[in-house]
Parts: sequence; C-alpha cells; structure tokens
Amino acid sequence: MALMSLEFLLPQRLWWLLVVPAIGLLYLYLASLRPASRRRSSKLDLVLPRDRAWKRHLAVILALLAMVSLIVAYAKPKDFTEVPRERATVVVAIDVSRSMMAEDVEPNRMEAAQTAAKDFLKLLPDGFNVALVAFAGTSSLVVPPTTDRGAVSRAIDNLELAPSTAIGDGIYSGLDALKLVPPDPDNPDEIAPAAIVLLSDGATNTGRPSLQAARDAKAANVPVYTIAYGTATGYVLEKGVRQPVPVNHRELSDVAKESGGRKLSAANDKELADAYSQIARSIGYEKVYVEVTERYAGWALLFGIAAALATMSLAARWP
Repeated sequence: MALMSLEFLLPQRLWWLLVVPAIGLLYLYLASLRPASRRRSSKLDLVLPRDRAWKRHLAVILALLAMVSLIVAYAKPKDFTEVPRERATVVVAIDVSRSMMAEDVEPNRMEAAQTAAKDFLKLLPDGFNVALVAFAGTSSLVVPPTTDRGAVSRAIDNLELAPSTAIGDGIYSGLDALKLVPPDPDNPDEIAPAAIVLLSDGATNTGRPSLQAARDAKAANVPVYTIAYGTATGYVLEKGVRQPVPVNHRELSDVAKESGGRKLSAANDKELADAYSQIARSIGYEKVYVEVTERYAGWALLFGIAAALATMSLAARWP
C-alpha cells in the first residue's frame, strides 16, 4: 500500500503507528529468549509436531500489517480514485483520405475503422454528447454534438473517401464542434470536459499545421487522443500502380503530446478495438480526491484473516 499520495482528515491518530514497531521489537526480544532447540520425546512429536519458525514470523508480520492498515483507516485517509463522469463531450474525428482503402487491415482500413468507431460509441456513457468530424483534404463537421448514438452511427456508415490529409483542420473542426454543445439544463453555466479522438493513417499534406492545432486544443483544455492506424506495408492502387501508404506515427505522437492527450497504435481490427476501449476508459472516468477509509479497512480485514490462518497453522498438522 502506498501512502505517498494520502492525506488524512484526522492525522493525529497516526501516532498510533508507533505502537507497531514497539510490538515488533517486543516480538524480536521474546524470540531471542526462545531456546534454539529442545529435546522432545518422539511420542510427543507425534502429538504436537515441532513448529516452524517461518510460520511464527509470518503470523506476526501479517498481524502487524493488519494493525498498520487499521490505524491508517482510523485516521480517515483521502486519496485519488476513479469515478465515472456524468457529462462530457467527445469528438470522433476520422481520416477519410484515400489511403484508408489499403487492405493491410481486413477488409480494409476504412471499413474496419467504421466498425470500431461505432463500437466505441457503445462504450461511452449515455449522458455524453458525441460529435463526428471527417477530414481528408478538407475537414467537415458531419454530426454536431448529440446524445443520439444512432444518428452518429448512421453518419459513420455514410462516410466517403477523398484525396489528401489535413489533420490540423480535423482538430480545428473538432474544436468548432465543441462550441455547439448544448448546455446542461441543471447547470447551464458549467462547461463539461471534452476530448477529441482522432484516427488517421497518414501525415498532414495540406491545410493548417497539426502541431499548432494541438497547441490550440491544449489551450482550450481539450486533449487529443490519436490512433495511428495501419501497418508499414499498406498500399493502395492508383491507376494500376501500387502506392505505399505506411502509417505515420511521428506526427500523431507529437499531436497527442502537444495537446495533453495520448497516442495509441493499431495494426489490426482487434488492436483498434482495444485502443478505443482504452480511450473510452480514460474519457469516461475522472480522478477525484475522496475519503478511502474503507479501502484500508478492507486491507486490515484481509491481513487479519491471513494472520489468523498462519496462527492456526502453528497448532495444526495440515494434510
């Protein structure tokens, strides 16, 4: 158990921790008085088998750990813990450049991306608003922020490919989408947290710089989670000529870093589903500082049970 991040509502109760080393020293003193060996009759050994020192030591250590946990719980600790968000906005930005026709991911990058994006929607809490942005040579807001998952899912199915890649413009469209988030009826002045989830397989070759867009996203407190999608061997056929379209990791990594988000990679449909699942977990939960007394009370219970079992083993012959 790590105590480094803990704060306590009643820190004065932690003075009881001094009792723990005192008991430990007392045990060591009493153990030193115990004869190293005893002469015992063979008949007595059959009834009361000679106990093993490590069992005694283990029982005492577990008991002391139970005491430490109980005292920490007694001081009412507070720590960071993850709790589900009730409200947030997620912009799903999908690269629809022609390189998404590559078949290094079955059946192709685009169809696999559409399936994974729709599954991602199911992982988000019902109260979250979701917007859809598509970008290639230009970027457009396909669906404004809404809780209607069906509308977003149908729009994902209808995405069409286009030439070029403008990652920066895709981020700016996502930031523009966030201005359309409907206010919370219960808290109209409260701004819900937001994030952009951007999937791409290439690098910017037109439009505004992606790094500047990432910095502007950070200034707006909107992290960009990027997914580098595809493999190094991907290619598309242009007029019968094979054109390599390897996934570009560098730019997407820089975008995530500059915006305060996270970059993930996916070389197949399973890895893509895992990436979306990790992002859903990151967005769907927030860390808050709360009292965690029950956590340490639970550790005390577990250590206490283990100590009791270790003590019982001193007087029992196990099969």
